[in-house]
Amino acid sequence: MANDLTFRITRTRFDEDYSPADSSRLTTNFANLARGEHRQQNLRNALGMIDERANDLAAPSAAATSASAAATSASHASSASPAGVTRRYAVELDIVSVTAEFDDGATDVAFPLLEMLDVTIVDQHTGERHHGILGNNFSSYLRDYDFSVLLPTLDKSAGIPADFGLLHGRLFQRFLESDAFRSEFDQEPVVCISVSTSQTYRQTATVHPVLGAEYAHEHSSLTDDYFGRMGMQVRYFMPPGGKAPLAFYTRGDLLHDYSDLQLIGTIATMETFQKIYRPEIYNADVVAPATYRPTLEHTDFAVPPVTYDREERSRLGVTQGRWTEEHLVKPHRELLARLAADTAVPTR
Repeated sequence: MANDLTFRITRTRFDEDYSPADSSRLTTNFANLARGEHRQQNLRNALGMIDERANDLAAPSAAATSASAAATSASHASSASPAGVTRRYAVELDIVSVTAEFDDGATDVAFPLLEMLDVTIVDQHTGERHHGILGNNFSSYLRDYDFSVLLPTLDKSAGIPADFGLLHGRLFQRFLESDAFRSEFDQEPVVCISVSTSQTYRQTATVHPVLGAEYAHEHSSLTDDYFGRMGMQVRYFMPPGGKAPLAFYTRGDLLHDYSDLQLIGTIATMETFQKIYRPEIYNADVVAPATYRPTLEHTDFAVPPVTYDREERSRLGVTQGRWTEEHLVKPHRELLARLAADTAVPTR
């Protein structure tokens, strides 16, 4: 199995000059923004929103650490406030593209398995660069196949089959165990997405200085179970200054494995995307109450300075799922069946 499937990582900078690769899934957040006549303005505005949110979130943290910073301020006096710099932090984003490479005799020997965002936070006062968290947005053609092609054909009279999403989870965990991943990353990824409009969330007593107020949901959802196949568990937090909770999926310990600055990079990035794609929830005029049921029917929200086609995103899911069936599922059926049955990769 190890020789039949390997992984290759490539990086692409996500900035105002970004154009999606031919293999990129067009419905993913970053690729969707980089299309159409307003693509460059879309990207510029989105990146500006990310930087602004990062600095807003970092301000309390900066105040809390001002005492320790004062001890070294003299050595940095000449670079502490360079001319023209109004924001301390800038967020840089790389698209990490993972290609699965097969040696099983099939004609299609490579497939664009997934893409994630990798964050770097740059301190523009000191010049320091801080590696953030891998994950953030998570793009997967196989997920399109599972939800848009496979799921509608399943007999759901007794519930969703227990093995739904198993292959996707096995491939993801196989990647995290690979030399390709371990040679570049030493922390577990965190995927951050919107809350579900089908659930009610209730605020708990837990409050984190950066993640904010924690919420608990009613019951596990299909999305929770799907990410569970990837070894990930979910926690919900509404960051300070946010309008609604975000869902954070990780295999690690969200509250203790990552620094405040790392969490700030992820929140700033993914809350910005959600403001663009779900402004009814994340750019609402009012803050989510202690008991909260998200809805896309709200009319009291601010329209972000970014344009996109939400209907096109929905339509492309089926197209991308069919493409995955043709180029991944069918040509590598035997290998994928063995991988799905492999119990060597643990689920959490």
